[in-house]
Amino acid sequence: MQIRLLSALALLFCVAANGQQKGYYRYPAIHGNSIVFTAEGDLWTYDLSTGNSARLTTHAGMESAARFSPDGQQLVFIGQYEGPSELYTMPAAGGVPKRITYDGSAIFPSGYLPNGKILFRSNLYTQTQTPQLFTVDPASLQRSPLPLWQASYGVYDGDGNLYFTRFPNQGSKTKRYEGGLIEQVWKFDGKNEAVNLT
Repeated sequence: MQIRLLSALALLFCVAANGQQKGYYRYPAIHGNSIVFTAEGDLWTYDLSTGNSARLTTHAGMESAARFSPDGQQLVFIGQYEGPSELYTMPAAGGVPKRITYDGSAIFPSGYLPNGKILFRSNLYTQTQTPQLFTVDPASLQRSPLPLWQASYGVYDGDGNLYFTRFPNQGSKTKRYEGGLIEQVWKFDGKNEAVNLT
């Protein structure tokens, strides 16, 4: 999946270099032949089969970090429409965004689960600004915390195992950083203690 994302992003850069205005493309996500990404503070799509790109959002607030639903019909993304960053959903072809969180905190979507719920991080319920992972049902807005004290980015495999990092991105990008905020991958099977894989 990571290789597909990197090749898709490389293709976007090639398209930009060959006739289209160059841009700063971030947060790519792919489903089939469709790529959604952030540029100029808005969400865009790019069709790999036709080479066409289209802007999905035009709001004055910033949108970023979109993720596709398993069927490719919906997106979850971060929107800054009413002040703080919150999670919103909308059809992947464009449409009116629906707000699904009211956290007012450091929020970030990891993506959809096979059951249609959304996995995301928030520090709303912590007193130490440590992120935790939650799931939310976009229809009922019912949320559930994962039983992990610290978890920032996560993804499930087909067997129900969660692979996650405890901390958000360590932003300095210090070469060979080995300090307390090092990003390591952990595995949690939902039954036993999480295991550090790196």
